Amino acid sequence: MTPESTPSLHGVYPILPTPFHEDGSLDVPSLERLIDFQREAGVHGVAILGFLGEAHKLSEAERATVVRTVVERAGSDLGVWVGVRALGTAGCVEQAVAAEKAGASAVFVAPVPPQNDDALYRHFRTVAEAISIPVVLHDYPASFGLTLSVDLIARLAREGHAPYIKAEDPPVLQKMTKVLQQSGGTIGVFGGLGGTYFLEELQRGAVGIMTGLAYPEVLLAIYERFRAGDEKGATEAFDRFIPYIRYEFQPGIGLAYRKQIYHRRGIFSTTHVRAPGMQIDDASRDELEAILERVGLPLGPGVAKI
Repeated sequence: MTPESTPSLHGVYPILPTPFHEDGSLDVPSLERLIDFQREAGVHGVAILGFLGEAHKLSEAERATVVRTVVERAGSDLGVWVGVRALGTAGCVEQAVAAEKAGASAVFVAPVPPQNDDALYRHFRTVAEAISIPVVLHDYPASFGLTLSVDLIARLAREGHAPYIKAEDPPVLQKMTKVLQQSGGTIGVFGGLGGTYFLEELQRGAVGIMTGLAYPEVLLAIYERFRAGDEKGATEAFDRFIPYIRYEFQPGIGLAYRKQIYHRRGIFSTTHVRAPGMQIDDASRDELEAILERVGLPLGPGVAKI
C-alpha cells in the first residue's frame, strides 16, 4: 500500500482456533470444515495463527500446514490473514514472507521488545518492506507486554507501512479516536476484545472486527445492519447477544468455550486445547449452554438465523 492511500479492507474477520485430535495432533478435516462454515456464514475473511489459534504451541511444520490448508480451502472466496509473532524482527520477517508465499492476503504482526517507538517503528517497517501484502498492527499490550503509541501507529499508517490495526488496548475507544484523527484517514481500525465494544467501535469509525466469537453470525448481524444505516437494528442485535459475548470472552478459558461451541455445532471433532491451556469443566459448559439458550443461539449444525 502506498503512503496516504485509503484502506479498503473491511468487515468481519473471525480469529479462528486451531482444532486438534484427542491425542493433541493437528486435525486438518476439522480445520477444513471450519473454513467451509465461515464461508457459509458469510464472513469477509478469516484470521489464523493468533493467540486463539494457539500459534505459540505449533511446530513450524504444523504452522505451514495450517496456512496451506486454510488458503487452499478458502480459495478466492475468503481473504486469509496470518498472525506473525516471533522473538525478533528476523523471525517475524520469515513468517510474513512464508505467509505471503503460501497465498495469505495480509499478516497481523505483533510487536517485539524493547518498548521504544523508534525500535518498534523499525520492526514494523522492516516486516512491511519484506512483503507486498498489507500489514495489520496487533495492538494488544495485555498479551505482548508492549504498547503501541498513537504517534507510532499514525506514522506507520501515513507512510503506508501498516494500513490496518487490530485495536485491543483499553480504553480502546478513546485510543481509536486518537488514532483515526492522527492518521488522517490512512488506517482502517478493526475491533477485537471478543466483540465486547463492537457497537461503539463501529460508531467511532471502525471498519470491522477481528475476534474469535464462535458465532460469527452475531458479528455479521451487527456489522451488516450498521453498514446499511440501521443503527437501531445493530444496537438491538448487540444488546441481545452481549451476555453471550461477555461470557465467552473470559481470560484463560475463552478458547475452551469456543472449541466447545464449534464441537457442538458439528465442526470440530474434539474440544482439545493444547497444554498449557484450560479445558472446559462441566459447570462452565452448563453455564455456557444456558446463556446460549437464553439469547436464542442454537447449538447444532448449520448457520444460525439472526
